[in-house]
Amino acid sequence: MNAKLTISLDKEIIRDAKAYAKLHGVSLSKMIESYFASIVSVESDDARTGITPLVKSLGNLVDLPDDYDYKRSRAEYLSEKYQ
Repeated sequence: MNAKLTISLDKEIIRDAKAYAKLHGVSLSKMIESYFASIVSVESDDARTGITPLVKSLGNLVDLPDDYDYKRSRAEYLSEKYQ
């Protein structure tokens, strides 16, 4: 069910957003709806998994290779530790 929403935005932002929407062949309403849906979805996924904002911010501190095998790395660490 659709409902109307009235918001106030800077005129330049509205102009630029309309141009962007037209360029991408989507309505401004649909673009805003998609944005809201994406932020609500991400936040509810985080809440379900128990990811706090602090933990989420720490996720970008370490860059690991795509093929990183944490199980093998842990096994090697434990093997060295208990030799």
